[in-house]
Amino acid sequence: MDRARPVLHVPPAVAAAYSYCESVTGQQARNFAYGIRLLPTAKRRAMSALYAFSRRVDDIGDGPLDGPVKESRLEETRALLGRIRAGTVAEDDTDPVAVALSDAARRYPLPLGGLDELIDGVLLDVRGTTYDSWEELEVYCRCVAGAIGRLSLGVFGTLPGVRDTARASEYADTLGLALQLTNILRDLREDADHGRSYLPAEDLEKFGCSADFPSDDLPSDGDFRGLVHHEVERARALFTDGYRLLPLLDRRSGACVAAMAGIYQRLLDRIAADPYAVLRSRVSLPNRQKAYVAVRGLSGVEARQAARRSART
Repeated sequence: MDRARPVLHVPPAVAAAYSYCESVTGQQARNFAYGIRLLPTAKRRAMSALYAFSRRVDDIGDGPLDGPVKESRLEETRALLGRIRAGTVAEDDTDPVAVALSDAARRYPLPLGGLDELIDGVLLDVRGTTYDSWEELEVYCRCVAGAIGRLSLGVFGTLPGVRDTARASEYADTLGLALQLTNILRDLREDADHGRSYLPAEDLEKFGCSADFPSDDLPSDGDFRGLVHHEVERARALFTDGYRLLPLLDRRSGACVAAMAGIYQRLLDRIAADPYAVLRSRVSLPNRQKAYVAVRGLSGVEARQAARRSART
């Protein structure tokens, strides 16, 4: 059920804080911004506040500071989250992200512990954690993406009386995993250039590949194409399961999810068609294809297809 609290008036200071968050979202997350523009104003603002806070956490992890300083900054951000959770951030606070997220948390039942999980996941990045198996990588993906899916569901809400709503959080989490695994594949070269490796060591070993993917030359040893296709199939299975969320959402929330997930699913298709593309440049989707995905989402096509697949299984 959509449990948004009807807070009709938005004070000027809070409205300005939301505007700041929407600006950050539009500049830093084009795919995300493309999807949330399909939402009503209040939900779009709340999603922008969630993104802006998450972006702050990610920027600390990706920034040039030394590891210990990053860890300290992340713990400071966790303390700020504690203030937001306690409802002690004033409307005229000088931090617009904190103001906007505090207001969103009053309006919607946000599981703010998911942002603690995000901080935990970024701490793994800061410490250079690598993953031996998919099960280990899955824990990381749930922290940095599955948690965001569950937070987003707090904004979306679910339709009353719809079957399977008890599993909505699970589906949102799984869809987050699919998006994150697609991100990992898309960013293989960039991550390798920064000394990061996410793909499970057992998968790299299975296909005879190393973790330091070259920036200029294609790998001469191992089955890189086979490795990518293996991860693509894993991501596709996650998308299929996660799409069960769509029939549980109202039309505009479902359209938003379908747009964001659809964009990433088409990125995955591009990667599958040309695995070596991820080593040459950042794989992206033209705006006309994004628009097509958004139209399909608004039409309810993706939700109906997801409902039929769910009924069959």
